[in-house]
Amino acid sequence: MTLHARPLNRQDYKTLTLAALGGALEFYDFIIFVFFAAVIGELFFPADIPEWLRQVQTFGIFAAGYLARPLGGIIMAHFGDLVGRKKMFTLSILLMAIPTLAIGLLPTFASAGLVAPLLLLLMRILQGAAIGGEVPGAWVFVAEHVPTRRIGIACGTLTAGLTVGILLGSVVATLINTSMTQQTIHDGGWGVSLCCSPGCCPQALWW
Repeated sequence: MTLHARPLNRQDYKTLTLAALGGALEFYDFIIFVFFAAVIGELFFPADIPEWLRQVQTFGIFAAGYLARPLGGIIMAHFGDLVGRKKMFTLSILLMAIPTLAIGLLPTFASAGLVAPLLLLLMRILQGAAIGGEVPGAWVFVAEHVPTRRIGIACGTLTAGLTVGILLGSVVATLINTSMTQQTIHDGGWGVSLCCSPGCCPQALWW
């Protein structure tokens, strides 16, 4: 049996599992923002502006993460070729986890003024750069570490992991919204989904 035609071995399954899990947690961290957009808008923007404008600004900050993804992909792909994809994959996980934790701890507009939304914007840009580098880097990483004839199932498994991250975010948001009052969520319950994010654990140790 040739190397390219061999079945997936234990190391291949480990690589796929960790890559898919890392992608799931990164997408959870990236998407959880949108489930609490209304609360975040109330906390990080002036109370005297129209509701529609507040929502536009909030989703504008959410969209900034998407705008930063191509730049993150270019930079991390470049350094992935230089220092190794595994190191950049680990860096992208940390670069996602730290801003996610920080968002849950940021001061609000009431206490920090315009600094609050600017810091929130910065954290979203860092998140976008992280996921922009992680996803394509992970696809290339698993494709390089599995037999050629198993690349399709490997990349499909990783993509499924990303979808699981979105599902996890929606489940956590639903649990918080149904188990807490709106006042409790406004007073800090929304931050629980960020500060207690599974993506904030030391995932780098898995590798």
